[in-house]
Amino acid sequence: MKIVYAVTKEQEEYMNYLVHYFYTNIFPYYFPDEQIQEFENLQILSLDGEHVTYNGTMKEAFQIISALQSLITIIEHIGESGDCERYRYLFERNIDILRRHGITFPFMIEQFANKRRYPCSAYFPSPGKWLM
Repeated sequence: MKIVYAVTKEQEEYMNYLVHYFYTNIFPYYFPDEQIQEFENLQILSLDGEHVTYNGTMKEAFQIISALQSLITIIEHIGESGDCERYRYLFERNIDILRRHGITFPFMIEQFANKRRYPCSAYFPSPGKWLM
């Protein structure tokens, strides 16, 4: 008999927050809105769907959370420094972790090497409650 711990509601919410963070704070600096919308249609980073093998265990949740956090950190650093080769192994390793759980992240590290300085995107979170 094997005991498996279920993921908590807070961990589920945090995973969804990290996916949302990609769409609002990472992708707008590297891709135009039309492409980001296509990512949504293709279910890039989607935690729902028949292809996702995530079963709701705490172990899987920790693996997914740490992979998403690592990718965010690597991408944000690369966007500022442009140093792809140093972090290539970590980048690909974390993509493999997501892939094992059926989560799609079909990007290469070079796509995040040049961060746009002044992007304009509808995906950015609004700074206040009122959007003009």
